[in-house]
Amino acid sequence: MSALTGAPAHGVSPSHDERKFVTALARGLELLRAFGPDDMLLGNRDFAARTGLPKATVSRLAYTLTELGYLRYDVDLGKYALDAGVLALGYAFLNGTDMLTLARPHMRALAKEMGCSISLGCREGVDMMYLETIRSDSAHLTLGLTAGSRLSMLTSSMGRVYLAAMTPTERETMLSDLHDAYDANPAALRNVGWDALQSGVDKGIESYKREGLCYSFREWHEGVNAVAVPLRDIRQNRWLAISCSGPSSSIPDAVFREEIGPRLKQLAARLSGNA
Repeated sequence: MSALTGAPAHGVSPSHDERKFVTALARGLELLRAFGPDDMLLGNRDFAARTGLPKATVSRLAYTLTELGYLRYDVDLGKYALDAGVLALGYAFLNGTDMLTLARPHMRALAKEMGCSISLGCREGVDMMYLETIRSDSAHLTLGLTAGSRLSMLTSSMGRVYLAAMTPTERETMLSDLHDAYDANPAALRNVGWDALQSGVDKGIESYKREGLCYSFREWHEGVNAVAVPLRDIRQNRWLAISCSGPSSSIPDAVFREEIGPRLKQLAARLSGNA
């Protein structure tokens, strides 16, 4: 589920063209996005609570998605599970993401060397989403984040560097969408005030201008330090972000600034073909 739930159509820009926008399709996709990494089964009540859609609408959408093979209905429990149709789309996406194949061995080597977790992510609505995460065997902090997990764009290093890499106009639009999502559910970010979140983003933009990367020291999670750099995927003409995270108790801020950050920049340059 989105880190900023409650936003209409999962982060759809308020400026979208209503003449071209298919609301029924957007609502159906919202049902599929309601599943989190730990959710095996969801009922109509769960869907309604997570999407804000009326129960009657949820019931029709769930039935349609079941008929199309994207949901499977468990008669005994009266709940739905994701079905093979979603898996097929996921595999098609991952197989078409050449950057993942290219990045994995480099991510694995850096994670082992630095004793941390290395993750590759992309924007998903108003969040960042992990495409892959690789943990060192010596990394002692595990938050259960895997491919498909979402992070706040406002407090994570990955989200901040994605914002920093945008043009000023693109960033202004994205921040407006994030503000709308925040207003819809401010508690989703542990009751952090918007001014504090904006300040964190501004600091990220400054560090990106100065160093080419962004940090998050105990801001996304109180026990986690992280650094991220943008990664241009020229094959699919899009921006990704690659981050390194680890426990703040054993990997202090200085290590991220002096050792991990520069190595991460070298990795991004190599993967982008600029090394």
